[in-house]
Amino acid sequence: MRSLLFTPGVSAKMMAKAVDGAADVVILDLEDSVSPDGKAAAREAVVAILARPRRAGSSLYVRINPLDSAWCGDDLRAVLPGRPDGIMLPKPDGPEDVVRLSQHLAELEQPDMAERTRIIAICTETAAGTLSLAAQSWRHPRLSGLVWGGEDLAAVLGATSNRDAAGQYTGPFALARNLCLLAARAAGVTPIDAVYTDFRNPEGLAAEVAAARRDGFDAKAAIHPSQIDIINRAFSYTDAERDWARRVVAALKDGAIGAAQMDGSMVDVPHLVQARRILSRSR
Repeated sequence: MRSLLFTPGVSAKMMAKAVDGAADVVILDLEDSVSPDGKAAAREAVVAILARPRRAGSSLYVRINPLDSAWCGDDLRAVLPGRPDGIMLPKPDGPEDVVRLSQHLAELEQPDMAERTRIIAICTETAAGTLSLAAQSWRHPRLSGLVWGGEDLAAVLGATSNRDAAGQYTGPFALARNLCLLAARAAGVTPIDAVYTDFRNPEGLAAEVAAARRDGFDAKAAIHPSQIDIINRAFSYTDAERDWARRVVAALKDGAIGAAQMDGSMVDVPHLVQARRILSRSR
């Protein structure tokens, strides 16, 4: 996955447009974009979208309400018969909440979907969840990705902003971003960068996506369809990168030797790991 597009569960039109668009993953949202009075109607709209034919190569996840909320159980009972590819878990306090969600899924999944519904966790929306990224392993058979976000964390911390005057994340939020990346790699799942909220600023988005890819993220969340092409392009390997990866694998004889010279520089095991990742994701 490269791009994940949030779309409000209250709007059948916006959800249909998102599903027909170019996002690798569409997140049908039952949480923040839906008022308490609109939860039931949003569930019905999401169920209707899940019943539609799906575009090949894309996935549909549903962001449910938090596990301990009054709506979570109804969310899961409503959407799981529609066989979503996965559930997005908001506001976990740690990996134990991934385990709890997995247990709920096991109780409610259709027999032919047993253990197949995946989980993406928004891992930095609580202070406890953010700290757990450095203290505990988030590895779980259902977990497919960890995404970080700075908006809910700002509210929890009482911060007046999560960016400085230059538009860069301030200390607590840069820490949360880094911990998400490290914890995802440790868990063997996709690290996903936070949304860029200024959807009318494509240059700013492009710069932030480039920084995310540079640092090791594999995907980025989005809040507007116009952001998807920029994200997909940034996280797609170029012909030059794929050629470099093939030559590294050949130079190191796919791991048979420890180091080799290529283009005037030495390449060794870390370069081979990176080359294999490029070729695997390209396939």
